[in-house]
Amino acid sequence: MYQVLYRKWRSQTFDEVYGQPHVTAALKNELKTGRLAHAYLFTGSRGTGKTSCAKILAKAVNCLHPVDGEPCNDCEICRGIDSGAVTDVAEIDAASNNGVDSIRDLRDEVHYTPSAAKYRVYIVDEVHMLSAGAFNALLKTLEEPPAHVIFILATTEVHKLPATILSRCQRFDFIRIAPADIAARLRFIAGQEGFSVTEDALLLLARLADGGMRDALSLLDQCVARSKEVTVPVVEEAAGMAGRDALYDLSAAVRTGDGGDALSVLGRLYDASRDMERLCVELIAFYRDLMILKSVEDPSDLIVLSDAELGRMREESARYDLPVILHAMDTLQATLERLKGGVSRRTEMESALLRLSSPELDVSVQGLLRRVKALENSVRAGLAAAPANETMAEPAPDIRPEPPVSVPERPSPAKADPGPSPAVSDTAAEPAPPVPEAAPPGPAEQPFAQWADVLEQLSSACPPLYGVLAGSSALLRGDAVVILTDNDMLRTLVASDGNKAVLAGAIRAVTGRKYRVGIRKPEEPKAATPSGDDPLTGFLRSSRALGVEIQIKDEI
Repeated sequence: MYQVLYRKWRSQTFDEVYGQPHVTAALKNELKTGRLAHAYLFTGSRGTGKTSCAKILAKAVNCLHPVDGEPCNDCEICRGIDSGAVTDVAEIDAASNNGVDSIRDLRDEVHYTPSAAKYRVYIVDEVHMLSAGAFNALLKTLEEPPAHVIFILATTEVHKLPATILSRCQRFDFIRIAPADIAARLRFIAGQEGFSVTEDALLLLARLADGGMRDALSLLDQCVARSKEVTVPVVEEAAGMAGRDALYDLSAAVRTGDGGDALSVLGRLYDASRDMERLCVELIAFYRDLMILKSVEDPSDLIVLSDAELGRMREESARYDLPVILHAMDTLQATLERLKGGVSRRTEMESALLRLSSPELDVSVQGLLRRVKALENSVRAGLAAAPANETMAEPAPDIRPEPPVSVPERPSPAKADPGPSPAVSDTAAEPAPPVPEAAPPGPAEQPFAQWADVLEQLSSACPPLYGVLAGSSALLRGDAVVILTDNDMLRTLVASDGNKAVLAGAIRAVTGRKYRVGIRKPEEPKAATPSGDDPLTGFLRSSRALGVEIQIKDEI
């Protein structure tokens, strides 16, 4: 009868346990020195070697010929424990024996001496499944068991154990096995079993195992059932994955805002019976790798990818901004929660992809931040910004009429004597100074009646900018909106291209038109007349023009 790989290749000695040197070294030292504890607690994620180490420890404490803290696996006790013939080693599944009565029976049984071995060893798997009453029934026995009894408790959820249980055990934490160790073990087993596995497939298997050797061996078993030559497509088919090409296609659709293309790719995957929950998990892992590549210079310790795949992922990450990646991860994580209880998984994934492709459909804070970031990038790149003649590069200056500038008379250049000229009157002997041309009148200013609506729009789109604009007013001058405010901080904020784009976008959303944006302080009333002359000087000039001489006497 065929035996699955994870059972056939279960570790038989501490040296064969992969990825847990801190645990195996400590247990071997205890066995060599004879300093054995009466209760052990093995914790860690699934498939990391907890049960395997428990069985090795049970053999080692009872082995007739131990070698350097290891069981010999040749004596009758070791062989009997492996086959189940030695009843002094009992493995109890707490998930199905979690009641008070089961623990009471165990408590009564521990008083009997071993029948064949030196110690009675009880391996309680998934101990966190015991009821509160069962834990209470186990407390006294666990604290002071008979000298011939050893308890080994194993759990994947140590946080569910009462503190009274934790304090009575010697605890060992099993860490996730490194991908390199998983790949090395799979390579060795493949060589022994006579089938081939490509390096890319080994890395993919190690990544999918998520630190669990048992999961990696189980998935390898499924791959070998399909082909004796295990490649990446074989692994993706066995695991029900969408495939890397599909992930890149979905990423490109999200990045370019092509929601239709994203739905088409999803439709093909759905027709191929790909699980939507698994696809969501793959996309989260895909964007997580992009996040690592955007944030870390050397990601070799954080992500598991071949050199070719790593180069391709670097190119993809260069096309993204970090806020977009984080928004995608948050959206997909929320979608994953809804997929577990949703009626239509396909619909949930479709709505998520549409929100990622079109951020304006996402009303969350992350979606708004992504839209603001997109505006900033487009303004810098000059893609979505208004033309130069429609957008002010700097805040609008304070435009006021200026007094006419007098132009001094220029001496005419020397010319040859043209001969006698006709007589002219004395009044025309001196040429009149040139009169400067009047500047064309600028557009009239009028109050901007919709400024309150613009501020309300900013209160949700950009709260910081709204905070400094609150209480301000604005004027409409042609194609420009001039903000009137005494807040000096606002001048610095509006000078930023990103903030100016947000403000212009809010004005456009309210009015439906593109406006330039400027800023100035409110005008203060002036004592001087628009011409720049004081009233007395003007009166004297007018009187002389009428031939009336007025004398002014100084009085002291």
